Amino acid sequence: MHLSYIIFTSILVLVALWLAYFYLKPSKSKHTNNIYTDALNAMLLADKHKAISLLSAVVKNNSNHIDAYLQLGNLLRDEEPDRATKIHQMLTVRPNLRKETRIEILKSLALDYEKTGELSKAKNESEKVLKIDKSNLWATSFLLSIAEKTEDWDYAEKIAKELQKSKSFRGRINLSKYTLEKGIKHLNNNEIVEADSLFRKAISDSPEFGLPYKYLGNIMHSKRDLIKAVEYWEKYMELEPSNSSSVFDSIETALFDLGRYSEVEKFYRKVLDKNPDDVNAGQRLANVLNEKGENKAAIALIEQFVEKDNPSISVLLMKLKLSLLTKTPSELSHYVDEILEKIKKHDA
Repeated sequence: MHLSYIIFTSILVLVALWLAYFYLKPSKSKHTNNIYTDALNAMLLADKHKAISLLSAVVKNNSNHIDAYLQLGNLLRDEEPDRATKIHQMLTVRPNLRKETRIEILKSLALDYEKTGELSKAKNESEKVLKIDKSNLWATSFLLSIAEKTEDWDYAEKIAKELQKSKSFRGRINLSKYTLEKGIKHLNNNEIVEADSLFRKAISDSPEFGLPYKYLGNIMHSKRDLIKAVEYWEKYMELEPSNSSSVFDSIETALFDLGRYSEVEKFYRKVLDKNPDDVNAGQRLANVLNEKGENKAAIALIEQFVEKDNPSISVLLMKLKLSLLTKTPSELSHYVDEILEKIKKHDA
């Protein structure tokens, strides 16, 4: 009876010790989750090296930790895109993935392929996202960026229209820019009729879109219809004043070819009336005045730009050029010093 009691008591003690060990021992899962939390904190603090190290430890301890693999691949994308791709490819074959997780994996894989320049594969992966979630805003926006990078303008236009229909999309898209790009493609292939038609369609759809006017001006110039070319280029300048200098040479040359020399000065004065800060127009007008022998007027015009805050090196050089015949060597030397000081600051 005494022996049986001892045996029974011993068994109870062993069971109690086993239960205590089972319930009180540190959980491997809990330890792994703590490391993963530390990795996320490191990511928030932009400590990429530490985050990669911690995530590597997580997946080593738990090969089923999908989120850790996913984040590890994302962090490796910039420096080791091929390794990131392999990690994310491996995740795509995992069974029983939640819809949201599968989408995140496909998004990561699309970004991996974009990083390695495999844009057709990037497109395929983002299209897979849309098969799972047809209203996914990220996938639609990403596909549009890929279409633009690959210059697939028909596809870009199609995706842009779908993006505009999305209730969650808050941006604005000018569809005419894709019409314009298709026109430019035809123009580069010397398919003038098709290009002309597309540029006019872009204007019809978006009258305030400036670039089609510029290209129509180029077409008119190629046909030697210089008057119409100038009209289109001036309309482009009106709509895109910040880029107006890109057609200055074309307009000036066309006016000279038409024998309308006096209109060159009028043209640049009109530009400056609308935008007094247009340095390019100011310098060109100064050149015109100088060629007419109106050197004092040219210098006075350039002085207006020199007196403004932080004048450009080109303005200072123009002042030096116009002053060569009217200033003393010491004055010219002072101008040169100004330019050298400006260059030093620019290089610094």
